[in-house]
Amino acid sequence: MSDAAEVLISHCRQAGQRITAPRRIIADVVAKADDHPDVPEIYRRVAAIDPSISLSTVYRTVKVFAATGLVERHSFAGGRVQIEPTSQAHHDHLIDIESGAVVEFRSDEIERLQALVARELGFELTAHRLVLYGRPLARKARRARKP
Repeated sequence: MSDAAEVLISHCRQAGQRITAPRRIIADVVAKADDHPDVPEIYRRVAAIDPSISLSTVYRTVKVFAATGLVERHSFAGGRVQIEPTSQAHHDHLIDIESGAVVEFRSDEIERLQALVARELGFELTAHRLVLYGRPLARKARRARKP
């Protein structure tokens, strides 16, 4: 089991949740994901490890992980809810509208501008989520060159 999965399990324990074998496997799959899988994709990965774990068990476990703040649920374009482990470091997302790929990024300039806008409107910024949607420039340029 990965260190990140052990952190998920430890936090789950601290929140008073039972630690079952399926939850350990699901935690490991979520922690090792380098993308933002949805629950059916998490289930596919879990079932490859232990086919006895049901889709409903994965849905319930992800719901428990989200309720205890261990994972974040994102609704990006396309309506599917994607999952990522809760990160201590703030980051934003850029969604490739052609492939659905999720790119994480951090920009100090964007953070500064958001705080400035909030102050100018008479608010103290306490939290935010920024999701940008775009198409890769390289593919657009290639398409533009085709007759």
